[in-house]
Amino acid sequence: MSHSLAYGIPISWFLTVGAMLFCIGLFGMMVRRSAIGMLLSIELMLNAANINLVAFGSYLKLPSIAGQVFAIFVITLAAAEAAVGLAIVINIYRNEQHIDADKISVMKM
Repeated sequence: MSHSLAYGIPISWFLTVGAMLFCIGLFGMMVRRSAIGMLLSIELMLNAANINLVAFGSYLKLPSIAGQVFAIFVITLAAAEAAVGLAIVINIYRNEQHIDADKISVMKM
């Protein structure tokens, strides 16, 4: 017996989409050389977590909108990460004229 969320869609579909997004983000983190690409990959992984939070919140019938509230916290964290990460990337670009993560020497000890 398959448990369903809204509109009769099984929870396994949401979890599969979340897992695929997370794997794409993880692959992007390992393969990308550009710092911007790495930040985008992190955003994909956080969005995969959001899909799972909302799906489990709806499936488990948590009180009120607990899954959505946790997803909003993750979105807030992602916005802060993007702002700080982009500020670091811009500062590195000003100093070194590139954003290739393998060639960055500014933050090395």
